[in-house]
Amino acid sequence: MTFLQISSALIVLAGAFAAINSIFLRLPSAIGILIVSLSASFCLLCVDLIWPSLGLLTIMHKAVDGFEFSSALLEGMLGLLLFAGALHVKLTDLKANWRVVLLMATMGVALSTVVAGVGFSWITGAPLMIALVFGALISPTDPVAVLGVLRAANLKKSLETKIAGESLFNDGVGYVVFLVLVGIAFPVGDAHGGGFGDATKLFLQEAVGGALLGIALGWGTYKIMTKIDDYSVEVLLTLALAFGGYQLAMWMHISAPIMAVCAGLLIGDELTSHAMSQKTRDYVEAFWKLIDEILNAVLFLMIGLEVFAIAFSMDAIIAGVLSIGLSLLARLVAVFVPITLLRPFREFSEGIVPIMTWGGLKGGISVALALSLPDSEWKPLILTVTYIVVLFSIIVQGLTVAPLARRVGQKPN
Repeated sequence: MTFLQISSALIVLAGAFAAINSIFLRLPSAIGILIVSLSASFCLLCVDLIWPSLGLLTIMHKAVDGFEFSSALLEGMLGLLLFAGALHVKLTDLKANWRVVLLMATMGVALSTVVAGVGFSWITGAPLMIALVFGALISPTDPVAVLGVLRAANLKKSLETKIAGESLFNDGVGYVVFLVLVGIAFPVGDAHGGGFGDATKLFLQEAVGGALLGIALGWGTYKIMTKIDDYSVEVLLTLALAFGGYQLAMWMHISAPIMAVCAGLLIGDELTSHAMSQKTRDYVEAFWKLIDEILNAVLFLMIGLEVFAIAFSMDAIIAGVLSIGLSLLARLVAVFVPITLLRPFREFSEGIVPIMTWGGLKGGISVALALSLPDSEWKPLILTVTYIVVLFSIIVQGLTVAPLARRVGQKPN
């Protein structure tokens, strides 16, 4: 299938499944599309079991492989989704909560990686370094899923900023940690090799380089926009920034996700109100909200269809179920330790730990990272376990975190 045919098929299915959800399920759009997509996939699997001569499983497996989920997300969609999410987080709000966001996106990711990795090694018997790769790919919270839930939760602004900001940055940091650990655990092909000194150098190059590029490109775009008063051109400039900046960062071998977040934060800041008329700002916000919704729908559709790429076995299912609790424990440690360290210096609401723990949703990024792993005896197990954890996180946590947040997250913090 050509790229246009694949894109057309995804848009048609996303629209159809979104309509089914709106008419019958009436769940949050992304979660509803995932459930409908997953249900359709399981129906096809059942049909294949009853009438194997139809060869539906083989056909769908080839079709899903043609989607190239990992490449589509990590090399294209992710930049637009992160840029769109960052546009709605104001720098002034982020500055007031920068210590929490910084600690959770760095120390939190590191702690979560270690806890999840050691636990995965104990559950499955995987070598520790390979298990740490699993810990790295399951640690980032998915900003797409998290930001969608926040819209429905109606949280206080300070708490919303903590969750959204941490989710945007820990995604970029987690991706860099994943690349470093893959280079150590799988020193073959294009993977990065070397010792821990090289790993530290790579981490700094990826993270700092991505941030500097995002700030530079965002500032440059802002300065150009001050010379223009045409909303169509300015909307196009933001699209060029998200697309072009992400690809440039990948070409330079620095963190493209961190670049997208930094550029989005700068363009979404109040500073750019001096570069845009109110009409332009309204169009920019509406355009990126629409892009966010469309890509959100397609992403969760693709997650549901990825069931055809998973090799389920009883051992893998048991490991996946156990890893649900493991990922929640890792998330709890990643939230609890930074907040405990900061409690002597500022106040937090009592509900912040359970909200940020249960609200740390895993999503398509974790699945894409698992799919991108080099072929090995452990890849099928890691992919299956990751898929089970992600499904639980999006469906169960995603549907219950808003009621939890409304119950315990309304105290001043």
